[in-house]
Amino acid sequence: MTVNDRGNIKWTAMMMPEHHQLLHQMWAQQEREEKPELDEQQVEEINMKLQVAIHNDLFVIIKYFSNHNFKTIRGKLEKVVSPQNYLVLRDGTKIQLDNIIDLQID
Repeated sequence: MTVNDRGNIKWTAMMMPEHHQLLHQMWAQQEREEKPELDEQQVEEINMKLQVAIHNDLFVIIKYFSNHNFKTIRGKLEKVVSPQNYLVLRDGTKIQLDNIIDLQID
């Protein structure tokens, strides 16, 4: 005989709306990702790949951190804006250089 336990779902009908909202907030916080810290060597490697990609007009695959999630985007670099510390892809996407986790030349 197997028991089909629905976990917290079976108790939510008896909860107050405030409790239900707090449970959703708790679950959302548990799913958040933490931004990894890159060492100096990794930062230099990303900078070198950025320079090669811009000078040779190559496609890049960028893995970056945004809103507590990892995102990946593919495109060609338009420019790197040093004073504000971000890069711009040809499709208009702006990515903070500090948020880049990995960069691959495609």
